[in-house]
Amino acid sequence: MTKKPNASSRPRLSGRAFLKGAGAGAMIAAIAGCAHGGGATLADQGEPAAKAKNVILFVGDGMGVSTVTGIRILAGQMQGQSGEDYVLSWEEFPNVALSKTYNTNQQVPDSAGTATAIMSGVKTKAGFIGVGPAPKRTECDVSLNHRLTSILEDAEMHGLSTGVVTTARLTHATPATTYAHVPERDWEADADMPAEAIAQGCKDIASQLIDFPGNGVEVAMGGGRANFLPASDADPEYRKKTGKRKDGRNLAEEWLRHDGAAYAWNKQQFNDIDPSTTDHLLGLFEPGHMQFSLDQPNDPGGEPTLAAMTEKAISILNRNPDGFFLLVEGGRIDHGHHEGQATHALHDGVAMAEAVAMADRLTDDDDTLIIVTADHSHTFTLAGYPTRGNPILGKVYGNDDFGEPETQPALLDDNLPYTSAGYQNGPGAVTSLPRPDLTNVDTEAEDYHQQSLIPRSSETHGGEDVAIYAKGPGAERANGVLEQNVIHDIMAKAFGFDSE
Repeated sequence: MTKKPNASSRPRLSGRAFLKGAGAGAMIAAIAGCAHGGGATLADQGEPAAKAKNVILFVGDGMGVSTVTGIRILAGQMQGQSGEDYVLSWEEFPNVALSKTYNTNQQVPDSAGTATAIMSGVKTKAGFIGVGPAPKRTECDVSLNHRLTSILEDAEMHGLSTGVVTTARLTHATPATTYAHVPERDWEADADMPAEAIAQGCKDIASQLIDFPGNGVEVAMGGGRANFLPASDADPEYRKKTGKRKDGRNLAEEWLRHDGAAYAWNKQQFNDIDPSTTDHLLGLFEPGHMQFSLDQPNDPGGEPTLAAMTEKAISILNRNPDGFFLLVEGGRIDHGHHEGQATHALHDGVAMAEAVAMADRLTDDDDTLIIVTADHSHTFTLAGYPTRGNPILGKVYGNDDFGEPETQPALLDDNLPYTSAGYQNGPGAVTSLPRPDLTNVDTEAEDYHQQSLIPRSSETHGGEDVAIYAKGPGAERANGVLEQNVIHDIMAKAFGFDSE
């Protein structure tokens, strides 16, 4: 499936080019180091010999280093091992770096600003989708002059096929930054937007996916069906999962205007899709976010796994002889952490590791660059002195004076047991003494909230650096401590976009 490049009115802006014309945003941008300041840059490294035909970017939303460690141990223990020395699929990649995740206006970032940096090469404010930092948040009219070109849009303009796969809503922050431009991440459907912004010419995120210029995005799968369907839609095909759009548009039906297009909203329909004859695939498997991996029903009316969606996406996109760009997001790692439920966060991380392994099997290291990273971290910690092989979500059992495992849970100074996994803040905060006794509590249950220090209804992001893992053409540039926006430049350079 060869495509001709399509025209686009969106300018291609590099970090430095944007700063020169940022006006009121220049001071913020300069402080933030948007133009690759304060860390290693691509100019510090040698020219790669090979060019990538394909680029696959995996984003584990909220997957900080402590979370990766937890995922690793859980994955190993699920296979009957002690877990600590287990190796996740991306941990076999030869190139590793660190990414600085701050937004231009926040020390601890949000997903919209960080994902925009990854996709466009320009750091920006929290809450912005594909827009530079000059406007104020929700300032529609100004934002229209500060749109940033994403790596997906660049790929489309170069005739490549493109795809977006997520376990969150397709209109959620990270996936939206590949195709949309709004100064407010919450504008997922027209019903979410103020009338003034609509009158000024801003479009909701869902409509921007469907109205994408030219031949459009080839594959888009995730949740968020309500943002694509009209509020009046009571079609029994969608069961009780009707829409929220006020403009009356049925964007799922509009998707079918593409040649060779297909739409699926459950697992059976997904399984029936033939990649060899499908040119465009839209999958909307839940009205909101998809289910946590532990909750996915194993029935035809359920939803596919992240690995299955990754496999289907690659099978469709790989038919383009010119290559493809694909974003795959493990979006619900983040949501598990926000709920203070490490069980969900880590199990969804294991599901993403399976998706990475699937992509690695289906592609060739000689022509495909695979990057695995996170947009930001969380306040998730692993602490105490548990013995080797201690269940990662269980209560801590320590070692005795001879270095041998104890047979009773370790006790803290309050003579109560504790878990290794915990949070700095969140729903599981200890708000009064004595601390809740965990002796008879199943701390590995899905609904258990790990204990935290500071009470908060939703646990927050963390501000520390996150890891970048890379393999394939151009992967050697993932080296050192990098500004997060450099991830975009690694991908663009691998494709050869920056040499034109």
